Order: sequence, then structure tokens, then C-alpha cells
Amino acid sequence: MSTSSASPAAEPGILVLIGPGGTGKGTVAGRLLESDPSLWLSRSWTTRQRRDGEPEDAYVFVDRPRFEAHVADDGFLEWAEFLGNLYGTPNPVPPQGRDVLLEIEVDGARQILARHPSARVVLLLPPSEAIQEERLRRRGDPEHHVQRRLEEGRSEVAQGRQIAHHEVVNDDLDQAVAEIIGILEALRRGRSAETT
Repeated sequence: MSTSSASPAAEPGILVLIGPGGTGKGTVAGRLLESDPSLWLSRSWTTRQRRDGEPEDAYVFVDRPRFEAHVADDGFLEWAEFLGNLYGTPNPVPPQGRDVLLEIEVDGARQILARHPSARVVLLLPPSEAIQEERLRRRGDPEHHVQRRLEEGRSEVAQGRQIAHHEVVNDDLDQAVAEIIGILEALRRGRSAETT
């Protein structure tokens, strides 16, 4: 994919990936980064504990005092509390000519849209709640957490549909990634048309 559609002075595009737990947001984000070298992931911070088997760079894992100090310093583009843990996106500084990918919660996406109305929000959905439940169990979440995630997920989907520009069902990973790359390309073409 070419980065020629963005001039050096152009603001980077912002693609926001939201969806309930168990939809595969992290996997899809990883594949998007592999497929598109002009996309840059802003790594979120969280106060939750790292899961067994979770990559060390899945988040910047910090304690609550450090997170709250960063909030006080206006260091986050958005942040929210979710299921008792804090999550936040640091103010992004992408390399020149790269667009920003955010993998965040619905509340955070609302904050992004308020500050950057040109951002595009993609709601990633599981093929079914049964598959979502199976994915949550596979990643090692305790049973009470799985049930809480499923319950919260229904609300996230309802809220996400109110702000998302696109919905993508993650049934087939390659297809879901291809759909999102198509959305990103359309976003870039629109930006290019605006600057010419």
C-alpha cells in the first residue's frame, strides 16, 4: 500500500477499532499492522494485570498511581475505567506519513470522535455470542469474568452501533482484515481528495 496519498503536512488519519471482549481486536490489529506498513498502533496503557500468555507489549502495564499521574499531566488522548481497571491512549506521536490505529473501548472512541471528528470507527463483532464466549474462555479468563464480559459486551455492541461508521464481523480473520483495509484505503482516498 502506498503512503503517497498523505502529504508531509497532512494530519494522520485515525482508525479506531472497538468491540466487546472476545472479538479478536488484538489479533485483527496485529494483522492490520503486518499488512499495512503505513499504519502505526498507539499502544494503550492499562492498570489490569497481564494475562497468562499475553504478549508483554499488548499494553503498557502500569499501576494505578502511575496511570493517574499521567492523567493529571494531560498525557492521554482518551482514557476510561472498564471493569475496575483503567485504560488509556497516550497522546499519539506517529512517525511521519503513518496513520494511527487505536484499539480501544467504546467510551474512549467517543472521546476520540469529540476531539477528532474525522476519525473512523470500526465496530468489530464476533460471529455469535457462543463463539465470543468460547474465545474468552480460551484466553484463560475466569468464569465470573467471562460472564461479566459477555454481559458488558451486549451493552458495548449497542453503544458501539451508535457511533461506529462501519461494522465488521470477525468470522474469518483474513476477510475481516481485508474489509478493514478497504475502509482504511477509502479514508485515505477521501483525505487525498480533500487536499487536492
